[in-house]
Amino acid sequence: MIMKKYSTFLQALCLLALSTVGFSADLIPELKNFEPFVGKTYRAEFANSTPEKPVVDVSRWETHLNGKAVRIEHSINDGAYGGETIIFWDSAEKKIRYFYFTTEGFFTEAEVIFEGDTFVSREVVKGNTGGVSEVKAKAWLNEDGSLRVESKYLKDGKWVVGHEATYVPAPNAKVIFK
Repeated sequence: MIMKKYSTFLQALCLLALSTVGFSADLIPELKNFEPFVGKTYRAEFANSTPEKPVVDVSRWETHLNGKAVRIEHSINDGAYGGETIIFWDSAEKKIRYFYFTTEGFFTEAEVIFEGDTFVSREVVKGNTGGVSEVKAKAWLNEDGSLRVESKYLKDGKWVVGHEATYVPAPNAKVIFK
């Protein structure tokens, strides 16, 4: 009985340790290009951020579903807005795809292609009442380890500049949802 209690305690301790530090499975070959991002937390101030109206985004990248997906959680301004992305290999379509779900209630579906070290996506927006129907984005790692993201939105039939940001590694930053 003592051994069973001890064993249960060790199992709980191991689970706690894994949940604290995160478990990282190897990514499947089709998702290997995302490895430089996985296991990292990034923080960025958007290009249009001002001291009076800061726009700060924190994102956390991790392996998901035993390496068959990449999960990204992010929150802007400590949970004023946020979302979760699940990137996966669509074996039927032979494409990298993702879904992005938001705290605003809309979601997107996208495909990703790699152009060298840059990944490019085109999202179809579902349920957004703000007039945005598509998003084009590209992201890449800079030599200093920062992640650069640039996007454009198709809003009311016209392409407009979306957001631009350089995300720097911030291991102590937290993704916050309200």
